[in-house]
Amino acid sequence: MKIEIQKKDLLNLIARTQNIVEKRNTMPVLVNVLLDASEGSLKAYATDLEVSLTDSVPAQIKESGKVAVSAKNLFEITKELFDGPAQLIKKDNNWLEIKQGKFLSKIVGVPFEEYPVFPTYNSENFSKIDASEFKQMIDKTIYSVSNDETRYHLNGVYFESVDKNTITMVATDGHRLSLIKKTFAGLSFNEKIGVIIPKKGLFEIKKLIESSVSDVYVAVEGSQFILKSGTCILMIRLIEGKYPNYQQFIPQKLSHKVVISREHILSSLKRVSLFANQKSKAILLSFSTDKLEITSNNPELGDAKEELDVDYKGPEIKIGFNARYIEDVLKNIEQDKIEIELNDQVSPGVVKAHGKDNYINVVMPMRI
Repeated sequence: MKIEIQKKDLLNLIARTQNIVEKRNTMPVLVNVLLDASEGSLKAYATDLEVSLTDSVPAQIKESGKVAVSAKNLFEITKELFDGPAQLIKKDNNWLEIKQGKFLSKIVGVPFEEYPVFPTYNSENFSKIDASEFKQMIDKTIYSVSNDETRYHLNGVYFESVDKNTITMVATDGHRLSLIKKTFAGLSFNEKIGVIIPKKGLFEIKKLIESSVSDVYVAVEGSQFILKSGTCILMIRLIEGKYPNYQQFIPQKLSHKVVISREHILSSLKRVSLFANQKSKAILLSFSTDKLEITSNNPELGDAKEELDVDYKGPEIKIGFNARYIEDVLKNIEQDKIEIELNDQVSPGVVKAHGKDNYINVVMPMRI
C-alpha cells in the first residue's frame, strides 16, 4: 500500500473511528482501524463488534493494499501534520510509514487478515429520514435508557414503525418513560418494524448527523440497524429480547392538569434541588389553586423552597419526584409552556409541551 492523501481528508476519516474502536482489551485487535487503499480512495473500517463504521475519502493510490493500525495513534499523528498532502506507505513488517516533508514516522501495524470479519448487508430498501428530526428524536429519548445491564432489553431505545409514515421511539428505565412520535414522508420499510437500538449506537448516529449535512437513510436487516450518510455507513447490532408493552405504562385518564412556564419551573428546580439528597434528587411539588411550591430538604445541607404561579384549578396535591428526571424533560421541550398531568400523589405524572401529544414523558413519583 502506497498512497498520497490530504491531511484534512485523513483526519476527518480517522476522527469518526475514535469512539467506536474497542478501548478495553477483550480483543486487542479492536483498538485498530483497518485501512484499505484501492480504486482512488482510502476506506477505513472500525468496529467493537456492536457498532461498526466504514467510510472513505479520496486519495491518490500508487499501490493498493490493506493494513490495520492503532486508531488512536494514527489520529494523534494526523492532527499534528501540516495542512496539505501526506504519504502513507505500508512496509513489509505491516508497519505504516507516514511521511510529510521532512517528517517521518512509523506506526506498528498488524496483518489485515487478523482483523475480525466486518459485517455486511444486502438490503437495498432504505428509508430516507430527515437528519435533524432523527437527531431530535434521539435527544428526546436517550436520557431515559436504563443503565442496568441485568435488564439488557431496556439498555436501548425502541424504534418502531407500524405504518408507512410514522416512527415512534421509546425509552424507559422503569422509573420514567419518554416517547416521541414523528411523521416522515415516504418511509419504505417492507414490514412493521420494532427493534431495540443500543445506547452506544445512538450516540454514534448523533455524532454522524452532527458532523454531516447529508441526508440519512436507514434500514433494518436481520439483527442490524443500518444507517447511511454520504460515504459513511454505520451498522449497529440490535439488542435481542422483547421490549415491554410501553403503552400500558402511559396513564390514559388523568384528572388534573397544571400549565406552567417551562423556563420558570426549570430554573426553580435547578435552585431548589441544590438542597436535595444528592443521590435521590428528591423534591416535593405542592399544587394548590394557581400556585406551585417546590421544596427540598437535606439534613446535611439545609432546605429550600420556591413558589411559582401556575394555571391550576384542582384540589391540593403533594407529590415527590426526582428533580433530575423532570429537568431532563424540560431541557428537551422547546415550547414556552408545559403541562403536568396528575391523578394523585402515588400515581405517575405526565409531562409534555402544552397542547402537544407527540412527545410525552411519564415519571414515577417518590415517597418523601
